[in-house]
Amino acid sequence: MQVIGRLGKDCTVNTVNGKNVINFTMAHSEKYRDSQGNNQEKTTWVDCAYWTDRTAIAPYLQKGTQVFVEGSPEVRSFTRNDGTAGASLSLRVREVQLLGSKGDNNTGGSPASENTSYNSRQESPAAASVNDDVADDLPF
Repeated sequence: MQVIGRLGKDCTVNTVNGKNVINFTMAHSEKYRDSQGNNQEKTTWVDCAYWTDRTAIAPYLQKGTQVFVEGSPEVRSFTRNDGTAGASLSLRVREVQLLGSKGDNNTGGSPASENTSYNSRQESPAAASVNDDVADDLPF
């Protein structure tokens, strides 16, 4: 599953059974027209768990930052305090890409706007940074 959204609050880094996990919640919004032709917006909140030793991305996962995440979805059912049924969507993240911070408007100017990608298969945090030599070879 692939999701683009903005973080609702700063991430937290925890250690569980000796492994690092970065937890964050993101809002994914979709715009559509209803049956009367009115513009509507639906927001889905996604709880994300990124199990990785590469925690160098954590300082950039702040409230308002736009990210692309890819991972395995899981729907959790629960009972609210008032007895009604509820459900939440969580994602076990395999890859995170920083798309920009809230104040950037995706025009650059901060490390988070470099479209930096982190995934659990990379060998080091340095491999996740944008490499100028590689960028010069891109056709666009």
